[in-house]
Amino acid sequence: MATTRNIPEYDRKSELKAFDDSKSGVKGLLDGGMTKIPLMFIHPRYNPDAKSESAVSQFRVPLIDLDGVKDNATVRAKIIDQVRGACENWGFFQVVNHGIPASVLEEMIDGIRGFHEQDTQMKKEFYTRDFKDKVSFVSNFDLFEATAATWKDSLSWPMVPNPPDPTEFPAVCRDIVTEYSKQVKRLGYTLFELLSEGLGLHVNHLKDTGCAEVIFHVGHYYPPCPEPELTLGASRHADSGFLTVLLQDQVGGLQVLHQNQWIDLVPMPGALVINVGFSLQVITNDRFKSIEHRVLANRVSSRVSMASAFGTTLFPSSKLYSPIKELLTQENPPKYKEATLQAHVAYLRGKRV
Repeated sequence: MATTRNIPEYDRKSELKAFDDSKSGVKGLLDGGMTKIPLMFIHPRYNPDAKSESAVSQFRVPLIDLDGVKDNATVRAKIIDQVRGACENWGFFQVVNHGIPASVLEEMIDGIRGFHEQDTQMKKEFYTRDFKDKVSFVSNFDLFEATAATWKDSLSWPMVPNPPDPTEFPAVCRDIVTEYSKQVKRLGYTLFELLSEGLGLHVNHLKDTGCAEVIFHVGHYYPPCPEPELTLGASRHADSGFLTVLLQDQVGGLQVLHQNQWIDLVPMPGALVINVGFSLQVITNDRFKSIEHRVLANRVSSRVSMASAFGTTLFPSSKLYSPIKELLTQENPPKYKEATLQAHVAYLRGKRV
């Protein structure tokens, strides 16, 4: 476990409210000259159930080359096997030659960094916890529910099916978000085709099920932390949607829990990280696994990432889901009853506590 500072009794609710009312996020704390992190951010850094706290092991998250996936049947069949194996055994993989130009990736990272590093007064215009707003800046979506806050700020927006008007985006990243979103949507559709075929289903099965009805983007910013041993950039969690496409800079810090060990997901220039969400785990009857992951804080430099989550709805829905019937057999009966995705996610998260 991490070494912790002695924590006196204090009014946590007041600290949370004052932080939220500042509308300045974690970056604002640093800009104000803070040298010790507020108590609300302090929590155990490492999972006591993990065999190792170092993330040093022989394991490496799978890397899949998508070159030829559209025009070479033999190559496509090989890629489908690789994607299926990664989803069954890891829940995570990286892709290269995915079709999104390096210039677009770089400009998206620069746009998110530019937003978070601009003058605080400019950012405050977007600060809100009403996520029905099309474009919102906030620090810690679950600030008032989590046991400890995490060391990051986020800019988020939905892009499918009802994108914001371009004028609603911050000027610093306005031009790139539409292009990047278009490119990620195309890649996501390709991935769902590969996943469908990997399951032995029709190529459009997952898309037709509604797995990509909504695409929600979040640009995270993790400032340097003066006491990284006391907090996390993102706490241990698994994603709730069907699939997430993650663009990250080259700083590092993302870790995946594999065979009860924390594995560093080392950034690779031009690569995108893909991971399975709880919703996909449910409808594949646990064939594809949604794996827990976290982000470490660091003292040296800021980290930027851009997550694009594919799902069916941003808000609670009454639509019911259960495992895909074509995947079920007498030897492989359904592991989940028909329920809303919110109920499925709550059940799976409860199992992992």
